[in-house]
Amino acid sequence: MKTFEELESTVRSYSRGWPTIFTKAKGYKLWDIDDKEYIDFFAGAGTLNYGHNNEAMQEKIIDYIRNDGIIHSLDMGTTPRQKFLERFNDVILTPRELDYKIMFPGPTGTNTVESALKIARKVTGRDTVISFTNAFHGMTIGSLSVTGNSFKRHGAGIPLNHSVSMPFDGYMDGQDTIAYLERFLEDSGSGVALPAAIILETVQGEGGINAARMEWLKKIENICKRWDILLIIDDVQAGCGRTGTFFSFEPAGINPDVVCLSKSIGGIGLPMAITLIKPEYDQWGPGEHNGTFRGNNLAFIAASEALTNWETDEFSQSIKEKALILKEGIQSIIKKFPELNGEARGRGLMQGIAIDNTNDVTSKICSEAFERGLIVETSGPNDEVIKFLPPLIIDKEGLKIGLGILEESINHVLA
Repeated sequence: MKTFEELESTVRSYSRGWPTIFTKAKGYKLWDIDDKEYIDFFAGAGTLNYGHNNEAMQEKIIDYIRNDGIIHSLDMGTTPRQKFLERFNDVILTPRELDYKIMFPGPTGTNTVESALKIARKVTGRDTVISFTNAFHGMTIGSLSVTGNSFKRHGAGIPLNHSVSMPFDGYMDGQDTIAYLERFLEDSGSGVALPAAIILETVQGEGGINAARMEWLKKIENICKRWDILLIIDDVQAGCGRTGTFFSFEPAGINPDVVCLSKSIGGIGLPMAITLIKPEYDQWGPGEHNGTFRGNNLAFIAASEALTNWETDEFSQSIKEKALILKEGIQSIIKKFPELNGEARGRGLMQGIAIDNTNDVTSKICSEAFERGLIVETSGPNDEVIKFLPPLIIDKEGLKIGLGILEESINHVLA
């Protein structure tokens, strides 16, 4: 690791927690320079829902390159771009009776969030956006303004304005957070201006795997309709099947005005993001929001192939079955180690265990798990949650082995 320590910026993070050099990856496994095998419960922070190096995606990308296909194209028309647009509409939007314009804002999650905030302000003529406690929406200035984490917010170096944070579902024990939000909107003396948008994650990934109840999400949508506020769902990490359905908001039966997708929308791990906008709100002027790398044709190819998983309900059902195994494993660990004061969080294959993190126990557990061959990270404002994001293609055996390694690691740290 000497090269990274001497030549790379101190901003690096994951290489500190997993101090090795990885050389190969396939499915739900990685191998390092010493040929040590690791089970991946991280999946590129949710970017590799379909696993590492999917062969069908590989072959299509390799064939495209060998035939001198266009790699970079900004927003010019290309065959991969055309195919993705048609496939996404036919496989994802139409069967769900969703009507959205598809925007390519730039290749990352923060790009799609920035575009969502801008279009909401443009359409409504208002500047305030309501977000929620423990939210994480990205690292650029607009996205940081609706992010809750104080450490990341301070990194901006300037005041982050035109946003108001409200309590997320469950943030205030025994309190009705919907009534709290409504009171601020109804009271002209609250100091909270009528917002352009409300932005939320249905499951807060970086904020601690906090899953909103479906009835809470439905009430938020009703508030937006009542006050003519745009509802933005940030599905960057929770989307693309992570919670069991393609969109994480589907079980709530809501219809957001804007949806942000990135990470696993690119299929194989290549940078890609899209912003879904209801047609009546697609009021951009040409080039009003752009980006040099909004035409990643290799990502379009992989993304189109990834949608094959969603042509039937089989893939979604398999996620739900494996989510149950993960949930049972988490409950078993909580019961076996009462001294952790563990709490199960999340849904689908986006779950976690919140524990008493005295003496930085979570980091010690994840470090020990790494030594034993499991890649798993922490989340939450105090890193108090052990976070599980395995590739959606992981088999049941892989889940059980990974959970077994975690249990051994907890036992070792507590001993």
